[in-house]
Parts: sequence; C-alpha cells; structure tokens
Amino acid sequence: MTDPALDALRELGTQLDRTMAELARARERVAQLDRLRTAGSSWHEIVQREERPLVVEAVSRALDDLGTVGGRFRREEARALHDEDVSITRIGKLFGVSRQRVSAILSGSPR
Repeated sequence: MTDPALDALRELGTQLDRTMAELARARERVAQLDRLRTAGSSWHEIVQREERPLVVEAVSRALDDLGTVGGRFRREEARALHDEDVSITRIGKLFGVSRQRVSAILSGSPR
C-alpha cells in the first residue's frame, strides 16, 4: 500500500539534510566575508571575488527548495487527514490556518 504522506515526509527529511548542509556552507561563507570586510576589503572587492552563487542566493535557493518540499508534505498530510474523515475545520485548527486555506491546500497539485 502506498502512503503519499509518508513518501512526502521522507522527502522532507532528505531535503532538510540537504538544506542544513547548504546552510552550514553558507554560514562558513558568511564568516569568510566577515573576515574580509574586517580586514579592510571594500564591499565591491568582496562581492567581485565571492564564489557564485552569492551567499544570499545560496540561502534563498536552499530555503525555496525546503519550502517546496515542505509544501508537498503539508498537502499530502492534509489529504491523509481528510481521507481519515477529519473535517476541514479540524485540519485548519491542527495546522493553525483557516478552513479556506485548508480547502486551497486540498485542491492543490494532484498526488
């Protein structure tokens, strides 16, 4: 028997590992940029020499990827609850969102 919510949860765990590694690398780069600026480099010099993607781009991409996978898990979890006859109102209370938001989540991308 397939369990799309469990599959999405596992994908979320994998993405969390990836995101944490990417953010750890970004944190190291932040420290490097801090050292360069403290040593007297101009921002122009720092940005010109910074590896691509820029640290802010790397952070944004990591968080976007996590948000995408997290959203998939949220949809599948809401669908699983709904399949277990949990009301939309109750799902909204569990998720901390309105019942209208739950309806939008449930009508999202197909499994």
